[in-house]
Amino acid sequence: MCGIIAAATNRNVGKLLVQGLHKMEYRGYDSAGIALHQETSIVHLRCLGKVRRLEEKMIEEKPKGKVGIAHTRWATHGEPSEVNAHPHSSKERVYIVHNGIIENYIELKKELIEYGYAFSSQTDSELIAHLLDYFLNQKNTMIDAMHSIKEKMQGAYAIAAIDQEDSDSFYLARNNSPLLLGVGSEELFAASDPLAISDLTDKFIFLEDGDVVEASSKAYKIYDKNKEEVQRELTHLNISAQATSKGEYKHFMEKEIFEQPTAILNTIDGRIGGEDVLENIFGEGSNELLAQVKRIQVVACGTSLHAGRVAANWFSSISQVPTQIDYASEYRYKNPYIDKNTLLVTISQSGETADTLSALRYAKSQNYLGSLTICNVPTSSIARESDYVLLTNAGPEIGVASTKAFTTQLTALMLLALSIAKAKDINPKLRTRLATALRALPEIVSQSLELRGQLIEIAPSIANKDNALFLGRGMFYPIAKEGALKLKEISYIHAEAYPAGELKHGPLALIDENMPVIALAPESDFAEKLISNLEEVKARGGTLYVFGNAAGDLSIDSGKLINMPECDFLLTPILYTVPLQILSYEVALLRGTDIDQPRNLAKSVTVE
Repeated sequence: MCGIIAAATNRNVGKLLVQGLHKMEYRGYDSAGIALHQETSIVHLRCLGKVRRLEEKMIEEKPKGKVGIAHTRWATHGEPSEVNAHPHSSKERVYIVHNGIIENYIELKKELIEYGYAFSSQTDSELIAHLLDYFLNQKNTMIDAMHSIKEKMQGAYAIAAIDQEDSDSFYLARNNSPLLLGVGSEELFAASDPLAISDLTDKFIFLEDGDVVEASSKAYKIYDKNKEEVQRELTHLNISAQATSKGEYKHFMEKEIFEQPTAILNTIDGRIGGEDVLENIFGEGSNELLAQVKRIQVVACGTSLHAGRVAANWFSSISQVPTQIDYASEYRYKNPYIDKNTLLVTISQSGETADTLSALRYAKSQNYLGSLTICNVPTSSIARESDYVLLTNAGPEIGVASTKAFTTQLTALMLLALSIAKAKDINPKLRTRLATALRALPEIVSQSLELRGQLIEIAPSIANKDNALFLGRGMFYPIAKEGALKLKEISYIHAEAYPAGELKHGPLALIDENMPVIALAPESDFAEKLISNLEEVKARGGTLYVFGNAAGDLSIDSGKLINMPECDFLLTPILYTVPLQILSYEVALLRGTDIDQPRNLAKSVTVE
């Protein structure tokens, strides 16, 4: 959730480290800090708030050093404050930055206090510095000390550390939290996100759980969990500057909303041939696996879970396979019953979502037919550890509130539904219809972007409210939930979603002139019932904003009817998502919130 960057070079690294922190700001954070080796000491700067405040301190004090570590923190233990910001130190010798959570920190903290260590912060991270110092004082090398603290700590961590007595190197340790090396020309970097160092190198080594690393400007050594020196694969990644820049747009979220036609095209590119989905698009042998699937278990979080809920309708109607859906954070704790030939499907934009990754690892010990993931990051832990993968190819998504990741996940899940149907040799006419509709989808989504003018008109009447209600039926209920999530994420308006038929079972009590109601009303078998639900809202003075063509005969006294482009019904959930994203964006713009980095939220949730 927070960001780590480290460097060992033959040039001053302060500016490089701060630039790396800027590139990880999208991940969410509340404070920032840096530690740099000077000739005889380590300079240590921290601040509460944005990276630019740390940058101002750097400009003022002008510290220089060729080895250093830096960090952006998202509070887990202890409130956001300068004293809780990273790096943390022990006796002005060891400085560390840490992502993750140390689950047994209370026990270890008591032990360290007995050894005479004093704590200045409320974080679990500070004890890592003290533990390293303790083991260094036992005549251990830094590598030995790193291995020793791993044996003591329980939980998830990515750690970068420097030692005042070693001015040439930084050290790393990883367990259940992403961390990688970047290899340059006579310089080494490390980061929790390749974006942070993509301007410095295109050569990366993705560390594995249990790895400990010693890195200097000239060389590096990697030791595995058994303390054996190992070689890890060198991966070349080309992350373009254009993909990580806002360009002509005010916010990354705005840019990513308007990238969706291209992103969806990238998801289907090379995966549909003629009038059907191609075989083995999830990996070699995937067609044979999908032919055996009798049940699907989806685990995901947040927006990705909403994608899974929509897809459950597709798996049933297209693939004739029942689906169980669980929050990844709850899945392992329910003692799940697993039917024979059940496929585990995980969904994650980053591929590092801690709860989803833990669910995948738990499932590997269970009797699943196999594991398959829908993911946007090919080098991520979930992508690497799943049996089969379909990459959404959406490109980097910087805005915390997911947009193009969601619509491309839905597109990928439709490809999965079609692939299962093809493997089972069922619904050939429906497959042809949907393959053709998928090809047309990018252009139809482009048409939906033209609704922005109408959405700008209605945004002020929602921006001055404190609550909003979203309604949908069938596979549009998860889309209503996603619309409510977007509004609350970036505008801080309390928003909830309900199946429209549930209105009379409680939520109708909330309806008055101060409760805007956003409803999804496509042409469907349940359109008449939905219109009846909306009449109930209208009769109680509610303000209706209705998206869809089924409500043409509904007279709206207060609110607006927004006609949508025509689309194959089974793909309309993807289409109807887009104007809800734009509406949330325009409302947040009026309310003056931090749209790309909403308060209290992080892009990649790497702690459970």
